[in-house]
Amino acid sequence: MADEYLKQLSALVDKVASEKTKAAVECKHFFSGAAAYAKGRIFMSLTPVGLAIKLPEDSRNALIKEQGAKPLRYFPKGPVKKDYVVLPKAVSSDIRALRNWVKVSTEYVASLPLPGKGGRK
Repeated sequence: MADEYLKQLSALVDKVASEKTKAAVECKHFFSGAAAYAKGRIFMSLTPVGLAIKLPEDSRNALIKEQGAKPLRYFPKGPVKKDYVVLPKAVSSDIRALRNWVKVSTEYVASLPLPGKGGRK
């Protein structure tokens, strides 16, 4: 099943990312799904939970309030994954909107400091 998520996410990145972004993005298996990496950092994932994207706080809040996005949890009682929201179908199926969010996300992850040697951020 993870192979199917990887194929779907790779095709989606090809559709919505700019040529410059595509050249810097790598899609890989991620637990039971797939994740897209920019500059070595995950910015988007596709798993049984849905299509999730890493965004700055104001963007996450806007998507939650105005579009019905949900904070990302991989398990019903699991912790919320900081900086991520699961996109509603209306957003994830809108290529123009998704193209914008991918741009915001890749710029956001590129602005974050690299994690220290002691662990991940």
